Amino acid sequence: MYRIPKNITALLVLFAIAAFVETHHAAAEQTAAKFADANDKVMHYWISIPKMDPKAREAKLPLLLFLHGAGERGDNLEIVKKHGPPKLVAAGDDLGMIVVSPQCPKGQRWDTKALVGLIDALQSKHPVDPSRIYVTGLSMGGYGTWALVAEIPDRVAAAIPICGGGDPKQADRLAKVPIWAFHGAKDSVVPAERSQVMVDAIKAAGGDVKLTLYPDAGHDSWTETYNNPDVFEWLGRQRKKAAAK
Repeated sequence: MYRIPKNITALLVLFAIAAFVETHHAAAEQTAAKFADANDKVMHYWISIPKMDPKAREAKLPLLLFLHGAGERGDNLEIVKKHGPPKLVAAGDDLGMIVVSPQCPKGQRWDTKALVGLIDALQSKHPVDPSRIYVTGLSMGGYGTWALVAEIPDRVAAAIPICGGGDPKQADRLAKVPIWAFHGAKDSVVPAERSQVMVDAIKAAGGDVKLTLYPDAGHDSWTETYNNPDVFEWLGRQRKKAAAK
């Protein structure tokens, strides 16, 4: 029997890996874009759209909106890729969703009205499935996630707030949305109680909510969360029963 020389086999393996990496990255490109609201307030963001089979051009895709923390505010869009979904996409991961990562201006916090306007604009320009709009964020973006879900609970299919906090008085609205919260038990920046009080209030309101506490984690509870494929698998299973028009 003819045997392929070991050096040839190694080359073939390398070529196969290179081809896979090239294809994998090609499917996860991020493009810089901007949105201007009715008051000409501009919001810059990254957007990644999975490549679709030409036969499925009319198919709708889930939208994942990522809200960064306070450290990534400003006018340098590159730093938004430091953590979370945009970091994963930049590394070549294809999350199978339209991933949008806006940047909050320096010295400001997330403006829910502006974020709703951004979602509206994205739905008008891209094949967004209105029954699969997801929101996630860390630290300041965790606070933004809780606030945005409370703002539009009838439009968000699921949310993953990480090391943030919200207003427990909005539990009745938040109870309309499946939520999986994460926090580090040793977080000295945003105490884990900020997530716990939200989860307790939503449970009391009859909501579908759960909290994962990392016993040894400090403020960085996002790296382990976003590196966990089960998190995205859970997210992808969530659907709005009746999407808002």
